[in-house]
Amino acid sequence: MKFKLICYGVIGCLLLLVWGGKVSAQAKNNKAQDTSKTFALKDFEELVFKNHPIVKQAALLSEAARANVLQSLGYFDPALKAAFGRKLFGESEYYNHWTSELKVPLWVAGADLKVGYDRNVGEYTNPETHTSLSGLTGIGLSIPLGQGLIIDARRSTLRQSRIMVGYAEAERVKQINGVWYNAIKDYWNWYYMYRQFELINEGVRLAEQRYRAVSGQTEVGDKPGIDSVEANITVQDRRIQLEKVKIELQNARLVLSNHLWNDQGNPLELPVDAVPQSAAPLKVDRQLVDTLVTQAANLHPELVKLRAKSGQLAIERSYRREMLKPKINISGSLLSKRRSFNTYVPDYYDFGWSNYKVGLEFSFPLFLRAERGKLREVKIKQEQLDFDLQQSGRVIQNEVLASYNDLKAYESQLAIQIKNIGNQQILLTGESQKFDLGESTLFLINSRESKLIDMKIKREEMIAGFQKALAGLYYKAGTRQNVE
Repeated sequence: MKFKLICYGVIGCLLLLVWGGKVSAQAKNNKAQDTSKTFALKDFEELVFKNHPIVKQAALLSEAARANVLQSLGYFDPALKAAFGRKLFGESEYYNHWTSELKVPLWVAGADLKVGYDRNVGEYTNPETHTSLSGLTGIGLSIPLGQGLIIDARRSTLRQSRIMVGYAEAERVKQINGVWYNAIKDYWNWYYMYRQFELINEGVRLAEQRYRAVSGQTEVGDKPGIDSVEANITVQDRRIQLEKVKIELQNARLVLSNHLWNDQGNPLELPVDAVPQSAAPLKVDRQLVDTLVTQAANLHPELVKLRAKSGQLAIERSYRREMLKPKINISGSLLSKRRSFNTYVPDYYDFGWSNYKVGLEFSFPLFLRAERGKLREVKIKQEQLDFDLQQSGRVIQNEVLASYNDLKAYESQLAIQIKNIGNQQILLTGESQKFDLGESTLFLINSRESKLIDMKIKREEMIAGFQKALAGLYYKAGTRQNVE
């Protein structure tokens, strides 16, 4: 008995080596045949980032933010205004008014440069505004000495809008990373379904081959008829599994097609004969994780967005603190009768210090409740944001480390699974030899073969799971996986 077992083991090992060589050669041939049909992950990445509608939509976020900056710059646009009014009644000209002004907002100190021309004549014109027939030209400044000297509403709005460009860019990166993460998961799900279909299809082929062999042996009386029935049941059972997986493969192909678009924005369908690429070696080192953790702490879109909000609130806080000051606005203009610089005007009337307008405006709310309340609100938001930034940074770091742990678990499990597959193949080969010698049953062969197929399917599931977890590692670090 021991001698028989030793013989079975030796025969099984020899058959395994021969079978492995045939499978390896067949795999190489299949790979050479399917190269033209392989839909590589690199090609998939290129299509997604070039034509995906959500990727294009995300690019609009930065454009919208820059449009807000342009809108905020409008507060510093020079403005030209003019007004004319005249009244004649009977033989009298009641008034003839012409006013015009060019106002140029200045960034420094919130001042405004003003250049104006007024001509107010007529019998009933207010003496305060009455001018000579040639009118008066003025050049002057309006400067806030209190509230608005350090920062005012227009400078606050512009600075905040510029900061929000960085916020929008981070949101754009986040959306694109999300699109690619979902797309790469769908790709590896398609890979798993395709490999599962191949393995079950191979199982159907083996079962049909065994059924034909057993049926022939049954007809000549070498095997009982019950073996033929059992072999036929195995064929039918695996065909049912194949039909189920075929539908799942079609659905996985449709889901993957959701990410495929052409240059004209029309949806594309993944060809039926397309095959996924082979999986890369399943290995990830700690150095990569440390690099991603450091990168996430500085460049993760969520943290960048929170820092942008913090910068925005800092500007808002400075502005609200400025609002606690009293309003003290001073304005002054030098006057002249000059209407153009091509005519001569005596020096006395030409922008001398004896001819000027000056004004002073002061206001101050006694309790400042509205201003103090708004400033307190901004401070509270800032504190909330600081806590959020602190917590988010730790969560992101731990999520990256957790993803790394998942990847290492996949590595260990896959190594064990590959050894199990080899052992199961030895058992199947030995059982087949015992069956040929009449010392085993077809039930045991089918059972061991079905378990071997299930173990290979589980191996492909682990490979797909590792690839999806690897994509998740990059996504949780705030970046995207670059494929080769």
